[in-house]
Amino acid sequence: MVTEITVRGSYSAFQPPERATARVTLGFEGPEMQPVYDRVTRDLESVKASIVEIHDPANGPVTWWSTQHVRTWANRPWNQDGRQLPLVHHASVGVQVKFRDFAVLTRWVGGHVERTQGFSLDGVEWALTEQLRHQLARDVRARAVQDAAERAQEYADALELGPVRAVALADAGMLSSGLHPMAASAETAFMRGSAAHDSDAELALSPEDIEVAAVVDGRFVAG
Repeated sequence: MVTEITVRGSYSAFQPPERATARVTLGFEGPEMQPVYDRVTRDLESVKASIVEIHDPANGPVTWWSTQHVRTWANRPWNQDGRQLPLVHHASVGVQVKFRDFAVLTRWVGGHVERTQGFSLDGVEWALTEQLRHQLARDVRARAVQDAAERAQEYADALELGPVRAVALADAGMLSSGLHPMAASAETAFMRGSAAHDSDAELALSPEDIEVAAVVDGRFVAG
């Protein structure tokens, strides 16, 4: 008699990030559009100059960067008494900068926080290089398959059925008809950061390891 065993295997690996993309906004507001627009474009040129100095696609510390177009808009706010206030004009522009040297990232952000009034850090995206990410994903999927096989063998051993043999393998959720795959592999990363409030302190950005995970379903037979 052949016994069918269906199991789910999983595996996760953790790796320190290799790249960090800082998402930055330069923005100002005021009663007249032209001074606001001029201030943003002036600060944008200053930020771009600071990036060009350290930009080297092959060796870094900055390997890539981009800027958006300057956005302008206006609104008429209301005060707490329900009275509409004079028109306020706004201008802002987004900048993204990819670093391979995280110490330089910290100094670059901290320097602009200190001297560029309209500069704000919206977030940092931590990532692996494509080559390492694909290698890790491949290794993790293989380990997830091994985990599924080991689970199936443990069930078979408990029933004294002998060695198991795989008859089907799929991304999680795909072994049953009409079902769609779950996230078979995923990458997550987290950032710990704090902004300094006095001139002697320095902005601290400290990433946690990136998790690369895979989940598979396997169907085995034994006996």
